[in-house]
Amino acid sequence: MQADERPTERDLLAAAVRAAGELALKTFRGPMRQWIKGKSSPVSEADVAVDALLRERLGHTFPAHGWLSEETEDDPRRLAADAVWIIDPIDGTRSYLDGRDDWVVSVALASGGRPRLAAVFAPVTDEFFFAVAGEGATCNGVPIEVGPGAGLEGAKLVGPKRFTDPLAELDPSVVSLPRIGSLALRLARIAQGQVDIAIVSGNSHDWDLAAADLLVHEAGGRLTDINGDRLKYNCPQPVHALLVAAGGSRHSSVLALVQEREARFI
Repeated sequence: MQADERPTERDLLAAAVRAAGELALKTFRGPMRQWIKGKSSPVSEADVAVDALLRERLGHTFPAHGWLSEETEDDPRRLAADAVWIIDPIDGTRSYLDGRDDWVVSVALASGGRPRLAAVFAPVTDEFFFAVAGEGATCNGVPIEVGPGAGLEGAKLVGPKRFTDPLAELDPSVVSLPRIGSLALRLARIAQGQVDIAIVSGNSHDWDLAAADLLVHEAGGRLTDINGDRLKYNCPQPVHALLVAAGGSRHSSVLALVQEREARFI
């Protein structure tokens, strides 16, 4: 094979994430070993198997890239890498174990603290989201974009009730949607216009967010912290506080309302 015929990062990412989703489907709704890590986070043998597949397909192919996965012991060498794979083998493990369809495989490649490639695959519904920085976002190859609108009127929102209930009270046309088990999928729904506003409570991690973050921004939306700043990835502690995601025209007004509510509790 000639050098210019070698698969690109984006080609290998797409193929690896599809293969990972297919692997997870093999044990979906079947008996499997599962356990709890930390205080309450479920893990299954499927999470571990998918992580291993992605490590083989991506980590071994690009050994110079760092690796940050929910299911792999953290390696601090990632902090010095020019690029890092950020992996959630199964985002929405509770949904996966309960036999629901709202779980995904989520992978991003980040450089300089921001994602530049992203793939989020929902195998049960066969939705494959993909984004390249500066080139837009797609679902199953079709371009997607955030929904229209600049305020709360008619907005569909998901998030903690302590935020969604007050927002819904401000406008009777606001629709509070049921919780989506996978955080990455919640944000992908913003990118494709099925959800207009998502509030993300604290303690989310890089692997929950990085791929979906790129989807949202490439689809014309914004995902920021409570100060309105974009997220930075591959830091020593890959944990994030309260976040707001919405279409680009709607984000500032929603952020102001969330900031006002937070100020009441300080």
